[in-house]
Parts: sequence; structure tokens; C-alpha cells
Amino acid sequence: MRQHRTGVLVIGAGAAGLRTAIACADAGVQVLVVGKRARTDAHTVLAAGGINAALGTMDPQDDDAQHAADTLHEGYWLGHPEIVQQLVEHSPRAVDELAGWGARFHREDDGRLSQRFFGAHRWRRTCFAGDYTGREIQHALVRAAKARAVDWVDGLYVSRLLVGPDGVFGAVAFDLEDGERHVIYADQVVLAAGGHTRAWRRSSSRRDENCGDAFRLAALAGARLQDMELVQFHPTGMVDPEYASGTLVTEAVRGEGGILRNVEGERYMERYDPVRKELSTRDRVALANYTEILEGRGTPGGGVLLDVTHLDPALVRERLPRMYRQFLDLSMLDITRQPMEVAPTAHYSMGGVLVDPATHETDVPGLWCCGEAAAGLHGANRLGGNSLAECVVFGRLVGEHAAQRALEGAGPARDRGETTAALEELDDALAVRGSEFARPLQRAVRDLLWERCGVVRDEAGLDAGLRELDGIEEAAADVQVSPDLAGYDDLAHLLDLRALILSARSTMALARERRESRGAHQRADHPDTDPGQQHNLTWTLDGTVDVRAIPEADAVVREKAGDLDVAGRLLE
Repeated sequence: MRQHRTGVLVIGAGAAGLRTAIACADAGVQVLVVGKRARTDAHTVLAAGGINAALGTMDPQDDDAQHAADTLHEGYWLGHPEIVQQLVEHSPRAVDELAGWGARFHREDDGRLSQRFFGAHRWRRTCFAGDYTGREIQHALVRAAKARAVDWVDGLYVSRLLVGPDGVFGAVAFDLEDGERHVIYADQVVLAAGGHTRAWRRSSSRRDENCGDAFRLAALAGARLQDMELVQFHPTGMVDPEYASGTLVTEAVRGEGGILRNVEGERYMERYDPVRKELSTRDRVALANYTEILEGRGTPGGGVLLDVTHLDPALVRERLPRMYRQFLDLSMLDITRQPMEVAPTAHYSMGGVLVDPATHETDVPGLWCCGEAAAGLHGANRLGGNSLAECVVFGRLVGEHAAQRALEGAGPARDRGETTAALEELDDALAVRGSEFARPLQRAVRDLLWERCGVVRDEAGLDAGLRELDGIEEAAADVQVSPDLAGYDDLAHLLDLRALILSARSTMALARERRESRGAHQRADHPDTDPGQQHNLTWTLDGTVDVRAIPEADAVVREKAGDLDVAGRLLE
């Protein structure tokens, strides 16, 4: 067993975690970053579209108030105005910092940062680096962290936060390769470990990431989860092959003229949004695709067809090179000759851990949260380009707050019994020689959520899903864990399973409570939006569901909100 002592512990090595660490280092506070994956391969590298900031380089009319209005309006007014205001005020600085650290954003001939439209943006405010924006940002942050001699350890799985009588004082983790235990004592702890979209059968997340790790750790520590029912489904993920199911098919395919057809050959978006058709918003296109499949007009594989065969093949290869290569590599399919089979895929957790709007500290003293793991910004539908901005803006702000708290004095008192219990939890898991295995049970959770709490939900299905989840949780107590020369993946799979179960339970409980349709949350038995439910919902580990009122947005912001013409805009 290894022991560490640090001022701030950051759990998660993506953009949010690294930006937090950089802020701590700049404040003169010792910081340690731990992550399951290699730091250059965090989930951030998959983000393609861009990062938002009201710079006005292309449209001088853009400003913070308009960015806030677009964010709140697109989120169906469930975002917290104070959190939104912090994002829009600080994102220009965040983009400038990234450019200064070597992020190669696209520029105009005169050197200005290029900005482009995304869906539901009134002005061009999205900076980008081709369709590799997330990777460019992640690599810039890794370089900046290295320049500050930030300490980090890759390949560590955090199994439990250590919580004493007056707050969080560290965490217990194990090495995924050799199982070595790590006890990390810290004055402050930051969760930046992503969302829970891997809890659905089709997901744009890779295997073993976004299983709800942050939500499990936070809930077990005593924090509340908020808006877990609000999950953004991307309209188009791959269907075949099975191991790649859910892999993202970029909206640029539709932006370049791709047409959605059902198995009968009908261009059905004309029925769902006759003006915007394939260029409608994510929630509407996802609902249309889901409905076609549900009503029997889908393919035998459970998808619909996305067709670019009517376009010039040279144009497809030039404008959509990643998609052309992706389908050749994974499906042996030439998309210039045959349509792609696609279906909605779980893409982004818009809810998460409840945080204080001003600081992003959780209910539990000494525990902070940022990035996709935190709730409060996106409401019921995320504005495209805000996720990367959220990571770097709130990563810096959380880092500054946590560092200041660490500088003020010793953190929460340690509790030796809590540390012993967390280590014994790992011993107990390793001692089970049960009849179940984690992987099949993970798949059972993913199938359950897809069927009971997918793009469209209803109360009967959610009630049935919660009962079925009880059976899966009972089976999970009998999972065999057998480490071998290949490492301790079995133990990680078990903890991922526990995180998936907790995330699924909180998601279905809140989806049942929100008896309306709003943004990404669609209830077949409550198809209309209810103005009386313009509030947030929270969930605690004991199953308690509470309602939280949302402050009213500034009058200037409300005045700038409104529906936009799709003409000339890319998709979200």
C-alpha cells in the first residue's frame, strides 16, 4: 500500500481535471491528479465540434448576454442563471489561455480566431480545430500541466472517498495493473470524472468510461445528484458492428446534405420538422429516429438509414473523411455507395452532482465537482460547444476555490476507521467467489435503461425498470472477482457495475418524478411541457427526491432569448 499527502486531489484527468490542477499549481498548492485512462486519452479527446466563447471575431454583435440567452433557452430554462453567467463571462479568457498554451484553433487569414455557427446559436461563437477540437485542447492542457510539474498517476481507479465527521479528507484507489492500494490524504478533493452515458445500450462513450463513477463516489459521500433524468441522446450512432454500437456519426453528415430515411425509403423528417428537416435540433431528430424504429419502420438491426449516396463521392471523402474512414474500418461499408445504419445514442449527462452555483462545492465540505460530472449548466438540452467551455471555465474556478481553501489551513480531520473500512471494501470484493460476472450484469443494466428510460419514457416502464434493477443489484452481490496476470480489470468492472446501478436508479427515479416532456426528457404519458415543472429535481442515496426552485434569469438575457432560423447554421 502506498500513501500520498497532497493539498488538492483531482479525480479525473480530462479537460476539467487538468484545468483544475493547473489553477491549483498556479496558486502554489500541491495537487495530485489521478485517472483511469492515460492522460492523453481522456474522454475529452473525443469532442469534435468546438468550444464556445463570445469573442465577436466573426460577429461583433455577439456578447455575454446573448450567449447566456442561447444557453438558457436551449436548455428549456432549467439551467441555473448564475452558473450560466459564470460560463459566458469566463469562456473568452479560457479560449485565449488555451491558444496561448499551443492549442491550434483555426484562424482567419488575418490571424483572428475563426468562429462558426452551431445549432441554436444566434451568432458565430464556436472556436474549433478541425473536427479534433477536444484532442487539441487536451494535449494543450497536458503540456501546461507538465510545465507546472503537476503530479499525476494514470491507471488508478478510485473506489471510495474518505469522509470524516467534518468533510472529505481523501480517497482510496487501486492500481489497475497490479492492484496496489493507494491511500490519498488531501485537504480538498475535486471530482472531474465525467458522466453516466455508458449506462445505455447505445452510447457514444467508449467501453469502461462514463459509467457514473463520479456519481457513485459523490452519493456515497453524502452529496445530492440533480437532473439525472436529463440525458442528451445524439440522433445518430452506429448500429453495426455490435462492439461499435453507439459510436458517434457526426452531425456534419446531415450538415453536408445527408438524408434520413426509414426502411420504406421515406424521408420522414418532413413529418417531424417540415422546415428544418434533418437540420432540426438534437432532441427532435433523436425523437424522430426513435419513433420510426419503435413504430416498426426501422431496419432489421434496429436503426434508420442515413444516406449520402446522392452526393458527389469526392465531396463526401473531402468533407467527411473521418466518417468515410470510420465506416470502412468498422463496417466495411463505403458510405458513398450504401446508406449508413444509425440509431440514437446516449451522448451527454446534463445532470450530475449538485453544486453551489458560486463555487461548485458540493453538499459535503471539502468536496468539489466540475465538468460533465456537475449539474446546473445545461438544463434539458445542452447547447453545442458549451461542454468543452464548461470543463475549462469551471476547472479553473474550482481549482482557485479549492486551492484557496487548502491555503487557509488543514482540511477535514482524518478518520482512521473510515480508511480501514474503504480498504476492507476492496478486500471483501476480492474475496467473493460467486456465480455471477460483472460484464453480463453491466449489459443487463444498459439494456434495461435503453428499454425503460431511453429517448421516450413512461411511468409504467420506469416502475418496471426500477423493479428489474432490484434483481440486477441482488445479483451484483454475488459477482466473482479474479485478478490475474492481465491485471485488476475484474475489480474495476465490479465497481463500474455498482456505479451503473446507482446511476440507473437515480435516473429512473427522477424521470418518473418529472411528469412532463421537456427537451431531452420525453414522456409518452405526459407529452406536453408543464410550466409548473420548471424546476430541478434532486436525489439522495436513501431515495429521497426533492424539488429545487430556479432563480429567474436577468431581464436582458430573457429579452435576447428566442427561436432562431436554421438557415446558415450548422447543427448542434
